[in-house]
Amino acid sequence: MNINTGQITTDRQLVERVLGGDTNAFGIIVKNTENLVAKIVFDTVANDGDRNDIAQDIYLKAYQKLPSFKFQSKLSTWIAQISYNTCIDYRRKKKLLLPENTFEESDSGYDNDMLDLINSAKGNFDRSADTFVIKKNVADIVKAGIEKLPRMYKTLVTLYHHEELSYEEIGTITGLPEGTVKSYLFRARKELKNHLLLQYKKEDLW
Repeated sequence: MNINTGQITTDRQLVERVLGGDTNAFGIIVKNTENLVAKIVFDTVANDGDRNDIAQDIYLKAYQKLPSFKFQSKLSTWIAQISYNTCIDYRRKKKLLLPENTFEESDSGYDNDMLDLINSAKGNFDRSADTFVIKKNVADIVKAGIEKLPRMYKTLVTLYHHEELSYEEIGTITGLPEGTVKSYLFRARKELKNHLLLQYKKEDLW
């Protein structure tokens, strides 16, 4: 895996401080990763009442397992992996199954229009007031559509398009092969497009 040296240096310092008894350093780790953890938990777990407990469990596991962290990935990726696995364990206990890998799609089939729409939902708008309003409306529509995706797809869209993680990093977090990550993302975008086209005319979105 390609490793960002500066990131790993920071991660190593934080881990060494925590292992040396500096609890404030773990607070920094929590602050640096809480948004990513929250997104994974929110996308994977539907029950609001369970989300806080799961998040606390994630950080408890991270703290307990920190001595075993080998710096083979970014610390945030490692904690995201713990988050994802904790959420999957929760879903298994609740017997809420995630989709199996029953398809393989080529990356070349990705719809550029759909990619543009998803990217617009991140809030990168032009400075023109009229354009801002139009794109904000489209972004809201896309965000609502993403919320209706199956939870596995929603998680992958969040990690790839919003957290801007690589296929490799997402594979590390989810335990899925990179090809499967690409396939699920393809299917997620296709499902999102079909959902949007059922509700809106294409010219209203593109």
